[in-house]
Amino acid sequence: MDYSRYTTLSITRRGPNNSVLDIQMKAANGKLPTSGHEGHRELAGIWRDVGADDTVRCAVLRGEGLGFSGGGDLALVQDMANDFEVRTRVWKEARDLVYNVINCDKPIVSALHGPAVGAGLVAGLLADISIAAKTAKIVDGHTRLGVAAGDHAAIVWPLLCGMAKAKYYLLLCEAVSGEEAERIGLVSLAVDEADLLPRAYEVADKLAAGSQTAIRWTKYSLNNWLRQAGPAFDTSLALEFMGFGGPDVKEGVASLRERRAPRF
Repeated sequence: MDYSRYTTLSITRRGPNNSVLDIQMKAANGKLPTSGHEGHRELAGIWRDVGADDTVRCAVLRGEGLGFSGGGDLALVQDMANDFEVRTRVWKEARDLVYNVINCDKPIVSALHGPAVGAGLVAGLLADISIAAKTAKIVDGHTRLGVAAGDHAAIVWPLLCGMAKAKYYLLLCEAVSGEEAERIGLVSLAVDEADLLPRAYEVADKLAAGSQTAIRWTKYSLNNWLRQAGPAFDTSLALEFMGFGGPDVKEGVASLRERRAPRF
């Protein structure tokens, strides 16, 4: 598999027989990885390549710089609000991102540090094993932006942490620390930040060394819980992208650019 065509993802190999694919979301601004037009497309598509690559037994997803992911680039959000064709294309990518992670037959481990927002968070929480630094800051920023919490929220948050917690954090757009995320079941593990990557690689190496049929078929079976939630996800995603054509998202973008509270 030729991974050199990816420009927003840094992809290397490690682990037993180089069978662990290390996928790092690049921080274009030197601070946080953000999803622009190309980054959003690549993050949605990489999981098909992981599934098709017979030399890969496990993948690790992590972020470069100060955090795991910084959410959607505001230029992309603005283009989605202004252009129906862009909005339609990104809607398809957002749908594919969720289903491609769920349907990838290889186990995926995520290592979350610092802020974790947006498309990166989608893959991070849908990963089979999610490991967060205790100081990580997990935020689903949709309602703050003025659109419904679509992408991954409806399909996985209630299953992971229960409906009451999901509604609290999603409706209020409250941040969840890595330590609290582990306590409520939103992530698999929370560790000190210095131990984050070593622990993620340790887990990935164990998965890569294990019975591939047993691990992959177990993942497939468990993910039927997520597939059953497909209609709820599809509805939430449609409502989110309908919101990108509405008035509230304009105020959401303006408030983020001006670093102030939104006035909806």
